[in-house]
Amino acid sequence: MKVDFWQLSRDPIDRVVALIAQRVIDQGERLLVVSDSDQQRESISQGLWRAGPESFLANGEASGPQPDKHPILLSGSTDPVNGATIVIFADGNYRETQGFSRVFLLFDETTLEPARATWRSLDEAQVERAFFRQEDGKWVKVA
Repeated sequence: MKVDFWQLSRDPIDRVVALIAQRVIDQGERLLVVSDSDQQRESISQGLWRAGPESFLANGEASGPQPDKHPILLSGSTDPVNGATIVIFADGNYRETQGFSRVFLLFDETTLEPARATWRSLDEAQVERAFFRQEDGKWVKVA
């Protein structure tokens, strides 16, 4: 399993999720986006629908109709009913990752310390870790 830590600084969460989601969809994969906040999930959903002028990233809420049909599913839990093997933890809270091949933990200044604690907690786990942050508007791998 691979765990990517993305430190948000300049771009809003909905834009960052859309960036990652587009790459996941382009690879023919399905995605689960997890946040405890209904409001944050709604904001992310709107950002996905308006991701680009000639495209949109179809998504739906896990509590909505036919959640298994959505290529991008937004949820408050880690149950990938859409068959996703890639998950984004959009609210900065790391959760159970069993069954996922790739995990994205998005965090900002308010969730920086928990993200650091998560990084340290994975020292003994057999996972590949990477840390990204924005520098001059570009995402750069720094660790």
